[in-house]
Amino acid sequence: MFEHIKISCESGIVTVTLDRPERLNAFAGHMRRDLAEILERAGSDPRVRVVVITGAGKAFCAGGDVEAMAELMERRDTEEFARLLGAGRRVVTAIRQMPKPVVASIPGPAAGAGCNLALACDIRLAARSATFAQSFVRVGLHPDWGGTYFLPRIVPPNIACEMFFLGDPIGAEEAWRLGLVNRVVADEELEAETRRWAERLRAAPPAVIAAAKHAVYASDHASLEQMLQYELEAQLRCFQTQDAREGVHAFLARRQPRFTGH
Repeated sequence: MFEHIKISCESGIVTVTLDRPERLNAFAGHMRRDLAEILERAGSDPRVRVVVITGAGKAFCAGGDVEAMAELMERRDTEEFARLLGAGRRVVTAIRQMPKPVVASIPGPAAGAGCNLALACDIRLAARSATFAQSFVRVGLHPDWGGTYFLPRIVPPNIACEMFFLGDPIGAEEAWRLGLVNRVVADEELEAETRRWAERLRAAPPAVIAAAKHAVYASDHASLEQMLQYELEAQLRCFQTQDAREGVHAFLARRQPRFTGH
């Protein structure tokens, strides 16, 4: 259905694979728009509990295809370039607005828009060979895909400036030290580790995940009083669910809860 994106769904876990390995999964053609549509559908589908985004081959995503951008520049096609930027904005918005956890599984380089696609996700798991680069400056372009929002909220401003100003890649271990990723594992273990995280997230109560995700990102611009009020309202909503009843009973019975999303 989509030329350069593969989708698989198994028991509520949707895996979206950028599939252009010969170009390190760089965005070209309709890939940005297709990715936005896929994520928007997953976000609104009640059967989907977890979304995983990854890349085929040895890369996550090298960002925009520079050859394709060169063609746009030769044609002075600012209108088409703006459409591509708008599609990237749709992708980031879909990730942040969906009430489900989104996991980036990063098998190799994540550069430019690919780096910021990873930063937009809720959880980031990296293979040891993964690298992260804000490479826009190297081709005379400004960061996009939310990079100037996400990166300074994770690393100190001086580190964000270094990455934006110089565009040098950092390795997975350094990314973990800076808090850019949740885990670093051996390359051959990434798929299994991603599966373990996805299965744990799928087993969690959806109402709690949705409310907590909203709270994490709302706290960027909310006061303590606003967050206390949100917590009260979210807690009352969760209190009335069957999942909360199941969780309490399972705890008292010393067994694993079986959350159903009700």
